Amino acid sequence: MNERGGLSGFGALVGELWAVLRGEGDRRRKLAWLFSLLRPYRAQVALMAVALVAATAAGLAPPYLAGRAVDDGIGARDSSALSVIVIAFLASALVYWAATYAQTYLVGWVGQRALRDLRGRIYAHLQTMSIGFYTRRRPGVLISRMTNDVVALDSLISDGVVTLFSSLLTLIGVIVILVVLDLKLALVTFLTFPLLALASAIFRIVAADAYSQTREKIAAIAAHLQESLSAVRVVRSFGQEPRHIDEMSRLNEENRLANLRTVYLNASYFPAVEMLSAIGTAAILIVGGNRVIDSTLTVGVLIAFIGYLQTFFDPIQQISQLYTTYQQGMAALDKIFELLDTSPDMVDRPDAVDPGRLRGAIGLREVSFAYDETAKPHSAAEAAEIRWALRDLSLAIEPGQTVALVGQTGAGKSTLAKLVARFYDPQHGAVTIDGHDLRDLRAEPLRRQLGIVPQEGFLFSGSVRDNLAFGQPGAADSVLLAALEAIGGAEMLARLPDGLDSEVGERGSMLSAGERQLVAFARAMLADPAILILDEATSNVDVRTERAIERGLERLLAGRTALVIAHRLSTIRRADRIVVLSDGRMVEAGSHRELIEANGAYAALHSNWSQSPEPNYRPRTGVGVTN
Repeated sequence: MNERGGLSGFGALVGELWAVLRGEGDRRRKLAWLFSLLRPYRAQVALMAVALVAATAAGLAPPYLAGRAVDDGIGARDSSALSVIVIAFLASALVYWAATYAQTYLVGWVGQRALRDLRGRIYAHLQTMSIGFYTRRRPGVLISRMTNDVVALDSLISDGVVTLFSSLLTLIGVIVILVVLDLKLALVTFLTFPLLALASAIFRIVAADAYSQTREKIAAIAAHLQESLSAVRVVRSFGQEPRHIDEMSRLNEENRLANLRTVYLNASYFPAVEMLSAIGTAAILIVGGNRVIDSTLTVGVLIAFIGYLQTFFDPIQQISQLYTTYQQGMAALDKIFELLDTSPDMVDRPDAVDPGRLRGAIGLREVSFAYDETAKPHSAAEAAEIRWALRDLSLAIEPGQTVALVGQTGAGKSTLAKLVARFYDPQHGAVTIDGHDLRDLRAEPLRRQLGIVPQEGFLFSGSVRDNLAFGQPGAADSVLLAALEAIGGAEMLARLPDGLDSEVGERGSMLSAGERQLVAFARAMLADPAILILDEATSNVDVRTERAIERGLERLLAGRTALVIAHRLSTIRRADRIVVLSDGRMVEAGSHRELIEANGAYAALHSNWSQSPEPNYRPRTGVGVTN
């Protein structure tokens, strides 16, 4: 038995718990929050506590009964007394079995429900976060919060809590019994405590940072794994597998070193504490044995004392092992708290209103926006240093109007669309719909009336039917088929082996780029949006598919306000109005004919497009590429 690591970990955990009880730092608040997860299951927790006390009491009986058997039964040559003691011994074993069974079942029952609630709370919180939050956080790290960190808390809640209370009750019970049996021998045992306290204080300080590092390293591994697997086609096409393997090896090595540091911390205590335990046991045998020889102590009491001495170190070792679990769990809890304490960038104001059915009038009033969240200048000099995606932009779009946004890469086209969808709020100015500042409207009913088709439509794992009905759950097959037919997707559906039941694969990997876009367009149409945003939605499809989509677009755009980011002449010419952006500012606006006659920025872009020999030509200026 590694009593050295056990005693050190025990003392460290006791010190940590004492600090928590005194309210030091924020650990008390976090532990209180953690145990609040058990509040809905109070009745089961109470039964678990009863079973725990019963199991602990029954587990403490055997050494005492063995001592009584020696003194009152064997020593006194009283077979009836020995029989009674044996029956009591068997009864305690039966109680221990039943109570341990109930305790183990209830712990699993409560723990799994509490962790289910925790996962649900984390996921619900993630759903409230803005798009900006996800651009700053790596998805793999967020996944690690819900997997690795919740698993660490699972060990703490399901195993740690029971071990802690069971071991503490056992330890307190042993101490009380030792004092009752013989105070002098008990004091000999307690002489190890000052050395234990000193060693554990050092261990506690050093170990906290070590266990936090292990959580950081495993999160980094999860992030790299998620990113590399998501981009496996890019990695394969550039032949960069060795590079990714090397990166994973580096992260894996850092994780190994971080965990090895915790191993060193635990291993460094073993020899001295084992020696301390051996000296304590030898002292008990010398003191107790001499007292038996002097007839001031019975053999049965000495036997019981030695038995409880072993029991005395067992809970200490269990608590020491729990300290590792506790540190890992608390490091995980710190990471989860960091996530849950992150407030959403955009929340509905208390007086936010339901916009009702939108007419679709869009307005931007002197809007300035930068992706740097700290972009709040107080002077012209500060403003000049900020990289603005949009700057002092004012624009009015009438209901039902189709507006095409054109410009070079980084001009601000996609940023403008994101502000209209309220993925971000501008630092200055206001974006309005039907005359209402978007910040004064409730986000959920607003977004239900927005349809967005990006350059590469994202499809969820499942069937074509599941993806089509994403914005209108429960839609009949006839409605789904009508939407696909309207957007020019009937031929595509006929080619699929199982029609609407055909699986699309993860991110739509089992469909071609054109087929994915057809599904994305039909999905947007089914949502019946008042405002439609097309972010280069036809740039990745072939000419035949594009023509099918363009025929369906006439129906899709009818009666809706539309923002179209495009680089193809056919799409741009159909727009009621064309807005030319450059460096975040509007430099021109008007119809195709008006802008050609003005012979300005749009005319220059149009000249480049018209000279392109390829139907799918993307101009070198980067026109239409999202930013």
